[in-house]
Amino acid sequence: KADKLMRNKWQPYLTTEERHWVWGVIGRQSAMRLDDDALAHFARVAHDKDLNDDMLGWKVRAALRAGNTPKWPVVESAISHMSAEARKDPTWTYWYARALLARKKVTPQTQQEANAMLEGIAGVRGFYEQLALEELGRKVTAPARPPAPTAEEMDTARRNPSLQRALYAIGMGLRSEGVREWNYATNLVDAQGKAGMMSDRELLAAAQLACDNQVWDRCINTSERTRTAIDFEQRFPMPHKEAVIARSKTINLDPAYVYGLIRQESRFVTDARSHVGASGLMQVMPATAKWTARKIGLTNFTPDQISDRDTNIAIGTGYLKLVLDSFEGSMPLAAGAYNAGPSRSRRWRAPNDGTGPVLEGAIWAENVPFNETRDYVKKVLSNTTNYAALITGQPQSLKAKLGMVGPRDATAPAENLELP
Repeated sequence: KADKLMRNKWQPYLTTEERHWVWGVIGRQSAMRLDDDALAHFARVAHDKDLNDDMLGWKVRAALRAGNTPKWPVVESAISHMSAEARKDPTWTYWYARALLARKKVTPQTQQEANAMLEGIAGVRGFYEQLALEELGRKVTAPARPPAPTAEEMDTARRNPSLQRALYAIGMGLRSEGVREWNYATNLVDAQGKAGMMSDRELLAAAQLACDNQVWDRCINTSERTRTAIDFEQRFPMPHKEAVIARSKTINLDPAYVYGLIRQESRFVTDARSHVGASGLMQVMPATAKWTARKIGLTNFTPDQISDRDTNIAIGTGYLKLVLDSFEGSMPLAAGAYNAGPSRSRRWRAPNDGTGPVLEGAIWAENVPFNETRDYVKKVLSNTTNYAALITGQPQSLKAKLGMVGPRDATAPAENLELP
C-alpha cells in the first residue's frame, strides 16, 4: 500500500512540500475508494492550504461521509482553503453554508453569512440550487411561464436560414450536422445572423420552433440558455406522454422519475445511440434489454426491437423498476445503478453488517467516485424534482426524493436479481 511505503520508506527522502503532496494524493485515492482511513491520510498534511482544489474536494467528501453526522469543522476548513474560483461552484457553496450552520455556536452574523450564500445559489436550475432553496425553507415549484413567443417572433425564427438548414438536416437523418448548424445559429449569432448572442425572447422562439418540430434536445438546450426567462415546459418537455405515464403507472413507477432519467439519458432522441451501444429513449444496452425482456415476460423479443419507442420504454422502465426495488426504493442508488451498474452502486453503499453510517442522499451522491455517474445521479434527481413540480402542480422536495442511504438491512431477503 502506498501509505505504508510512504511511512516506512519514502518520507526521509522527500521535502516537506513533497510529503504533503504525496499524502494529499494518497488521501484523495483513499477517499475515491470510500476507505475509512481517507481523513487520517489527509491529516498528515499540516495545512489545508498545502492541498490543491481536487484534493480538498475529496477531503470534503470524506468528511461528509465520516459518520451519521459529518465532520463539519473539517468540511468548513477544507472549503475555505479552496481557490476563489473553486468556491464559486454551487457544490462547495452549499456545503460551506451547511458547515457554518452546523457550528456549535451559530451567531447572528454566521447565520446571515450562511443564508446569503444559500440565497446566492438558490433556485430551480440544478441539484445544489434546489437543495439551497430547501435549506432556506422553500420548496421547488415550477416558475411562472414567460409570455409565449409572439407570432412575429416565431415568424422570425422560422425564417432564420440557419435554423431552417438545421431542421432539414436533422429531419433527413444528418443529426450531427444539423446540431452543429443549430448551435451556430443560437450560440454565435443573433436572430438576424449578425455576430453576437440571441436575446432571451429570440432563444425562447428558437426553442419553441424546435419543440414544434419535436427536436427535443435542441428545444431543451436552447431554452436552457435563457438568462432570465425560464420556460419549464420547454426545458422539461414530456413527449410520448401517454406511453410513458401509462407504462409508469402500470408498474408503479413515478413518471417524474422516468422523465427525469430519459431527459438525462437521451434528451428524448428516439434513435439516440451511445458510443458503448446503448440505444433509444432510455439508452438500453443489448444484453440488458435481452435480460430485462425475459424478466418482464416480453415474449419473442429480438435485439432490433429496442429501437421501437414503446418497446424501449417498456424495457427501460422495467429495468429501472427492478433496480429500484432491489435498492429498497432509493432513487439515488437506482439512478447510480442505471448508469454504472447495480454492482457498483451496491459497492458504494455501506456494508451489510450494520456498522456503516446513515447518510443524507446528497452526501451519498456527492461521494460517487465516478465523475460521470456523480453528475448523472444529481441531474436525474434534479430533473425528477422539476418534472414532479410540473406534473402535480405542487411544491416538491428534492431532499425527500434523495432520502437517506445507509447499510442494506442484513435481515432483508437476498436480492433475486442476477443483473447483467
